[in-house]
Amino acid sequence: MSPDSNATLQKWVGRTREVEDIVTPRLLASFEATLGAHAVRLDEAPPGLHWCLAPDIVDASELGPDGHAAKGGFLPPVPLPRRMWAGSDMRFLAPIRSGDTIRRRSRISAIEEKQGRTGPLTFVTVRHEIANAAGPVVEEDQIIVYRAAEVGVAAPAQPAGPKPTASHERIVDVDPVLLFRYSALTFNGHRIHYDAPYATGVEHYSGLVIHGPLQATLLINFAAVIAGRAPRRFSFRGVRPAIGPQTLLLSGTTRGRDEMEMEVRSSDGHVTVKATAQW
Repeated sequence: MSPDSNATLQKWVGRTREVEDIVTPRLLASFEATLGAHAVRLDEAPPGLHWCLAPDIVDASELGPDGHAAKGGFLPPVPLPRRMWAGSDMRFLAPIRSGDTIRRRSRISAIEEKQGRTGPLTFVTVRHEIANAAGPVVEEDQIIVYRAAEVGVAAPAQPAGPKPTASHERIVDVDPVLLFRYSALTFNGHRIHYDAPYATGVEHYSGLVIHGPLQATLLINFAAVIAGRAPRRFSFRGVRPAIGPQTLLLSGTTRGRDEMEMEVRSSDGHVTVKATAQW
């Protein structure tokens, strides 16, 4: 990327946006129905619900070819075509409950360019501060990565590493209906999650892509089931794309009294998401 292009992107650092939403009974019911037995039942909203609140809503005429809002609005006009949610670090400060009015303030805190194994990468970090009438409820640092499209036949995957012994495991079947319903819950128009011809023919995946935050939502709810309470801090990062439909293996291994290392493995044994939960 040229120095002039980088200078243009850096102008987006510090840009902010504020959006409001309401935690409705319908949203809670839809979230629990989508996750089914994998949603923890607590007195408060299940963990991960905040990703369904105050989504990016733009008119259809303002969408880019990938189904996201066209770049150059709140997010910078990164020229690389493939966009993925690379990971998040979250602090849960107070419960979210049915009926809450939620305000989310988002700020672009950093834009970094790097050279990866497969080519150039651009990382955009967004700080989200979510509050209800009583005060802050969630703080999140979200990392979005942009990279070039892969063309041609992908290199064969390296053999999966040995699966370590885990304290807790859970199997989750992911089908196209789950992917579509989660996209609808989060108002995520990215076509790689529901449009197979686009995912394979344009972005050159081998099938539909399982959302990173969906995998993280499954993990954090699993952590809450194990501990009997939702984590106070949760971080995750994507390791490799998970292609659906398929069966995922969730696992958690305790590290001390108040920490758990977690991961998602695809059916071929590869780790797709790594995470840490803390109480």
